[in-house]
Amino acid sequence: MTDSVTLPDNGDLLPTRRPCLYVFLDEGGNLDFSPSGTQYLSLSSISTVRPFFFDPPLIELRYDLIESGLDMPRFHAAEDRQVVRDQVFQSILAHNGQIHVDSIIVDKTQLPDGMKKVEHLYPVALTQLLKELVLPNYNLGLYAEVIVITDTLPVDRRRKAVEKGIKQTLAAALSAGTRYRIYHHSSASCMGLQVADYCNWAIYRKWQSGDARSHNTIQRLIRHERQFASEG
Repeated sequence: MTDSVTLPDNGDLLPTRRPCLYVFLDEGGNLDFSPSGTQYLSLSSISTVRPFFFDPPLIELRYDLIESGLDMPRFHAAEDRQVVRDQVFQSILAHNGQIHVDSIIVDKTQLPDGMKKVEHLYPVALTQLLKELVLPNYNLGLYAEVIVITDTLPVDRRRKAVEKGIKQTLAAALSAGTRYRIYHHSSASCMGLQVADYCNWAIYRKWQSGDARSHNTIQRLIRHERQFASEG
């Protein structure tokens, strides 16, 4: 099993005969474990297969907003106006049966000291998210590969921790005939990441601030929402 791209002799990507399962990851909160940090850290995913229903309407909405005078390089829930959020959520919910949201919620105040490091926390939390919440819902033999996409991660040790958690989970869960790949893309280039951001933001707001308005809006998309089980 490999997370690298295999190329035939002519340099073209091998054709995919079966669909690919896509998992887009997002996080909420920060990695400050001091009293001044956020109490909660949320790790959420949306999983789906192509064609992505959300791309065309969200692209159209973005250009509608640009033409109305808003500078919209991407959708980002924490920064967008409420009127924008309402329209984005409406687009996401229009075909709600095609994506599933799974989330692990970490209460950082309850973590043992050994878990208060990104290189220790992320592999365990991502294993719980992917192995226990996401992958059991799919017959993985139906998919040519699992493609996991996260936002660009500038901090090297954080990127390595994320990749470790994803790789150790997928390597154990997937059969020898199912490949996987991990990519770190700019969220501005990927509507899947922007949808994951919106869904994760709604979940995070409920836990961190007690504001459940957006969470209630996407409730029917949420397949799992579970608190982190510390191994400490």
